[in-house]
Amino acid sequence: MHSSITAAYLTRYRSLASAAGTGPDRAPLLPLTGAQRRFLITRYRDRLARTDIVPLFFAFPRGTVDLPRLRRAALRLAGQHPALCGEFTVLRGTPVLRLGEPSVEVARVPVGPSGTEAGAVDEAAGAGLPDGPARAALLRALLDWPTDGPALRLLLAAGPQDEEELLAVALDHAACDEQSLGLVTEGLGAAYADADGGEDASGAGRDEAVAAYRAAVEGQLDAEARAASEAAQRHWAARLGALADAPAGTGPAGAARSTGMAVDRLPAVTGAARSGVFPALLDAVAAAAHRLDGGDRVLALGYPWGGRPADTAPVLGCFLNTLVHPAPPGPPRPLDVLGAEWWDDLDHADTPYDEVVRAARSAGASWSGALDGLLTFEDLHRRPPLVLGASAGREVHLAGRPLAAPIAVSASHGEDLLVRLAWDRERYSDAAAEAAFAALLASLRHHLGAGA
Repeated sequence: MHSSITAAYLTRYRSLASAAGTGPDRAPLLPLTGAQRRFLITRYRDRLARTDIVPLFFAFPRGTVDLPRLRRAALRLAGQHPALCGEFTVLRGTPVLRLGEPSVEVARVPVGPSGTEAGAVDEAAGAGLPDGPARAALLRALLDWPTDGPALRLLLAAGPQDEEELLAVALDHAACDEQSLGLVTEGLGAAYADADGGEDASGAGRDEAVAAYRAAVEGQLDAEARAASEAAQRHWAARLGALADAPAGTGPAGAARSTGMAVDRLPAVTGAARSGVFPALLDAVAAAAHRLDGGDRVLALGYPWGGRPADTAPVLGCFLNTLVHPAPPGPPRPLDVLGAEWWDDLDHADTPYDEVVRAARSAGASWSGALDGLLTFEDLHRRPPLVLGASAGREVHLAGRPLAAPIAVSASHGEDLLVRLAWDRERYSDAAAEAAFAALLASLRHHLGAGA
């Protein structure tokens, strides 16, 4: 009989929750999804580990962002979402959300007069990537994110001569996944526009918000428990049994501290061909990862997938699971074969990551669960822009942000297909990474046609 990791967690959580409110700390406790638990357990086990964050960066005309007004808007937004109130913590070995006050920081980051920080990568001309002291100041602040919060940070920075100021909207990944970002940009803009709302409005509807969040998380946990079936174990064991970790000593441990970025824009994919974009991206990331790895092992590529259970409220949280794609070495594979395998994997997309790792190891994989690369894909038509007052922020992409894997590829599909490769510069040289990016683009063009 297969023992579910999710069921074991719920037993421990319910024991804690039943005792909550009876001692000196009367704050109620809420359960966490499998993805949220992974983030917290990593921090709990390694006190030097960085908080995984989800950042967005926007450029606004200098002087148009009213910081006190933005702070009131952030507090109001946080008050509407339990994931941004209180703290994510581990009690007696069990990850939980302990409810409390809005967990928000809004600040202007000091910017020195010096030029670009040492080691910053030269961005491709016309890529729209800001450089200079404001960028460096924001990235330093994000790298210094404290492990005990806050859940939401809004950091504003501008150099002495800059005509624009940069706003970082960054969230603890335990509080927000990529699909929740639209709730953040839309909600923050609405709260900023309501100048008379005040901070006290954050308490309105708190009980209803907590009930909606609890229902969404419990629905997700039910889905995860059902997905941890023997059939799912067999599927992932067959798919991932050949995975192996990189040999010891081949790279620095932990999250990347110095990263570079390469960027290119391809024509948007239209019509029926859109269904092949994601499998094509998976194979392209595999080409780049193998170019950098230089070995013959099967690589583990992760990508977020999933969403909230059907018929649940649009609550802010982390409901996406990380799926694993095995990438053997070799030439590009037929897109129809890649697509068929990918669709089979999606049938088991709710299987918690820890269950997937356990299945792979049961099949003989010498794999700890560490990923060799990450792929995120976003349809920009689904996320509202950030509008503060009369100014719409222009989204920008910064090199140097923390990475949770040796390489990370982000693809954004809007008016075009924006592809970004970020790499750990302590592990790979810029020249090697740029050659890997060329291999990635060549693979994409092979799969998507000459137009790409």
